[in-house]
Amino acid sequence: MSSTTGTTTVITNIASLVTNDPSLGDGSPLGLIQDAAVVIEGDRIAWTGDSRKAPATDNRVDAAGRAVIPGFVDSHSHLVFAGDRTQEFNARMSGRGYTAGGIRTTVAATRAASDEDLERNLTHYLHEALRQGTTTFETKSGYGLTVEDEARALRIAAAHTDEVTYLGAHIVSPDYADDPAAYVALVTGEMLDACAPYARWIDVFCEKGAFDGDQARAILTAGKAKGLHPRVHANQLSYGPGVQLAVELDAASADHCTHLTDADVDALANGRTVATLLPGAEFSTRAEWPDARRLLDAGVTVALPPTATRARPSPPPSRSASRWRYGTWDDPGRGALVGHGGRRGGPAPHGHRPPHRRRPRRPRPPGRAQPRPPRLPAGCTAGHRRLAARAREV
Repeated sequence: MSSTTGTTTVITNIASLVTNDPSLGDGSPLGLIQDAAVVIEGDRIAWTGDSRKAPATDNRVDAAGRAVIPGFVDSHSHLVFAGDRTQEFNARMSGRGYTAGGIRTTVAATRAASDEDLERNLTHYLHEALRQGTTTFETKSGYGLTVEDEARALRIAAAHTDEVTYLGAHIVSPDYADDPAAYVALVTGEMLDACAPYARWIDVFCEKGAFDGDQARAILTAGKAKGLHPRVHANQLSYGPGVQLAVELDAASADHCTHLTDADVDALANGRTVATLLPGAEFSTRAEWPDARRLLDAGVTVALPPTATRARPSPPPSRSASRWRYGTWDDPGRGALVGHGGRRGGPAPHGHRPPHRRRPRRPRPPGRAQPRPPRLPAGCTAGHRRLAARAREV
């Protein structure tokens, strides 16, 4: 196989290759190919198929019967923040209710932090995610709530990912507690103008105590006018208009989806909006769990991001616990919910990322409980090396 873009490498002797392309392999949603090979050309996957039919390449790597899967896509994270909410978490574990007040605690700490502190914290979580197989991630602002602090959060985030979300409408800024309408005007005006150049998405927390349906619509509509794609923090703490607003505005995702009416589920099932579930939030707030099975049985596209439940100020459960709680442990199709993070709810908003653009995750030996550190032969970790190199530049 000749290449004009870089060195070519084939990974052979792959026992099971997950492509996420139903047209390949066994025809399942996972697109599973047995006894497979992958060819990498430069930093792209150029070919997948039967190991015996692999084309000639410059380099050859023997996977020794391991499984190979795409890198995980994290479609919901809050990586630019300072401080923690240990006291709030302890209070919730003792039975006190959650009202989103912890956001204000994090806002104060984030405003007081330097750019260097914020970036150091972000890259810490970036390295953690990479070690656990996440190669593409989205992240939001939302802990500054001033024009300057929101813009700097997005500027820092944009140095590490193209999937940046403007969340000036996380809550009403404490500075505008007595005048929410003025804060909405700021979010849709001067703050939006300062933040739009760094962002691809716009988000709003549509919830009691944050922004109502009319305010959320005004914020998302203003963002769309600036070329930003909408997403919504919807129906986390109570029933409300968030989910149906997300579908109405063709948002990429409605995130949380904890309290849903039958009409909400029907709207998601008949629209293109992905329901992104975030069990770490429910765990750390001792709240009701989203009913994933209800959504799946209704035909809703569901995303379960791999690391968003950890990269936040409050402590979370593991991904394994999330799969157990949602009843997806023994079903590989359901267990691959993280794959939908790369659909409309994540970095590829209009469908699955094409196979030639997916970054490979390193081969994993059978029976290993945890992946090894990401050290692979040349050519085998194109996506990992690119993401790690960007992190090392800091």
